[in-house]
Amino acid sequence: MMEKVIEINDVSFYYKEGLDACLDHVNLQINKGEVVVLCGESGCGKSTIIRLINGLIPFYYEGQLEGQVKVLGHSTQKGDIYDLGSKVSTVFQNPRSQFFCVDVKSELAFGAENLRFDKGEIIKRIEDTSHELKFEHLLDRTMFQLSGGEKQKIACASVSVTDNSIVVLDEPSSNLDMHAIAELKKMIQYWKQKGKTVVVAEHRLQYLQDMADRFVYMKKGKIVREFGEGEIQKLSARELTGMGLRNLSYDCLDIQNQREASAFMKINDFIFRYRGAKKASLSIDKLDIPKTSVIAIIGRNGAGKSTFVRCLCGLEKKAKGLLEDDNVKRKAKNRLNHSFLVMQDVNRQLFTESVEEEIILSMEEENQNLLEELLNEFDLYDYRKQHPMSLSGGQKQRVAVASAMASQRDYIIFDEPTSGLDYFHMQQVADCMKNLQEKGKTVFLITHDIELIYSCCNYVLQVENGTVRDLYQMNQENESRLRTFFRV
Repeated sequence: MMEKVIEINDVSFYYKEGLDACLDHVNLQINKGEVVVLCGESGCGKSTIIRLINGLIPFYYEGQLEGQVKVLGHSTQKGDIYDLGSKVSTVFQNPRSQFFCVDVKSELAFGAENLRFDKGEIIKRIEDTSHELKFEHLLDRTMFQLSGGEKQKIACASVSVTDNSIVVLDEPSSNLDMHAIAELKKMIQYWKQKGKTVVVAEHRLQYLQDMADRFVYMKKGKIVREFGEGEIQKLSARELTGMGLRNLSYDCLDIQNQREASAFMKINDFIFRYRGAKKASLSIDKLDIPKTSVIAIIGRNGAGKSTFVRCLCGLEKKAKGLLEDDNVKRKAKNRLNHSFLVMQDVNRQLFTESVEEEIILSMEEENQNLLEELLNEFDLYDYRKQHPMSLSGGQKQRVAVASAMASQRDYIIFDEPTSGLDYFHMQQVADCMKNLQEKGKTVFLITHDIELIYSCCNYVLQVENGTVRDLYQMNQENESRLRTFFRV
């Protein structure tokens, strides 16, 4: 008989500021050693189940909880969250929210120190984990020197150091490139081999399909359907996307935007060096950029993609170089007035008390008609009066994208705009990108999302070691170049 380690019995939960029940009479039992994937549209309740398991509900998130949750036979409503900390490890969608230290080694040791591990044991575990995940080169860095994908990798490594019997992950692949996702997959396989119970809330299902024991499909706070090992692969691409799920295979993707640019901007002598860096973090002598296009910026984690767009939009004041557009040469300060950047961590640019105020804030002049249009277009109308920070990760992302569209700037730049988004909302973002293109805007997308690239991009720019390795148009002739990059 299988040993149940997680029992969720007839649970309903209402967040304090929520409009509807986030969970509605949910029943879920998870056995020891299982890898269970929670999937479904953004806001369907996946993250709420993660919070039930790790004790953030009811000890951190306020709301009305009904039913019973047991972890390793103990009720999570009783005792304290410290007790659960020695049983359950968590990797959040935004790794910054779980970091406490300035340097990588201290961060890796933090959890084990709080659990009173011996110093020698902590050092050994850090050495073993860094070797297993192949990130020894990151050990001497500060957290501020890491890319978003590298931060996620350290968050996963911290979990492995504590060695708890249950691991829960909330969108762990959202900021990772394909190589880092392959490493994450190896980590989950390693945990599974050690007999750990792993629960993953995820939109990217491809890397999990051959090692998950179950896929639990949720919709509007309910568990609608469960798929056993090998069953979800039997669904067609149309059935998957009809459920709001991402594709399990990229072979069925078709290029949706092959529009060729009729004009180009020019970049000259773009050079930038971070303080203390031994060499330039960005070095581009000359580059012709297609105007009125949707340009995917691809590259490995840490390749310099975010540095490139920060210099492009003028955020890095010490960056050298000019952008020439219609014979107008723009330095950093001038580019800043013509650009809008949606950051990888949208929490850093949500400032107001409500969703509608956030969108209005980006406008040159308040436009109620545009506000109404964007609220409806991004499925945010029912949340217009809510505080942006009370929304799910995917909903926050949509607020940020809507704000970018409201700005109506010439250069719109997105850093991982579909992080944490389901298939429906990914397509929604893709349609918005093409809409911006039709309005004469030049759109840049830093992304690891190959489905998004196929859905809306007509050019691809590959960054490597702070330089541009390749720039090509999306068409059948160049398709193999893109697939080669995303093949691991």
